[in-house]
Formats: sequence, structure tokens, C-alpha cells
Amino acid sequence: MQQKTSPSGQSGQTDHHGATLHGQVHYREGDGPQLTIPAGRVELYPAADSVIVRWTTPDDSAGQAALTHAQYQQYVQAGQIVPARQGQR
Repeated sequence: MQQKTSPSGQSGQTDHHGATLHGQVHYREGDGPQLTIPAGRVELYPAADSVIVRWTTPDDSAGQAALTHAQYQQYVQAGQIVPARQGQR
């Protein structure tokens, strides 16, 4: 995962916003099998080469996946990722 570096030299991902996943949104870990991100609320962290998706499951397990910008746009256009409106998280 790539972190952003602020002008002060501190790294961290602060540019993020919420979204809701509807239906099947998939990702892969390396060359492994296709996995499904659970439907519901997520946080999106845009990076230079991807969009990091973070979520928490009902049993409080945390998950994270990187989607390419092309994958992300396909899911948004299909209505499977619905970004929060400006000002909402």
C-alpha cells in the first residue's frame, strides 16, 4: 500500500471518504483467488496508482484491498460502489 507524504514530510493517508458497497465487489491478493469485499460501509483512500478500500466486518475484523483506478470506476459506474456525497464520511 502506498502512503501519501505531506509537504512537511509526514506520511499517512488523510485524503479519504466514505462509500457504500452494493452487491459483489471483488479483489485479489497477489496471484491468489478472487475475494469479495463485504457489502456495506467502507472508507476509500485514493492513491497514485489505486484506490484502497478499508472495511470492518460484523465481528470487528478489519479488511483492506487495493483496486486499480479502472476497477474502481467500473464498480462506481455499475452502482456497486456508491461514494458518499461531498462533506459526508
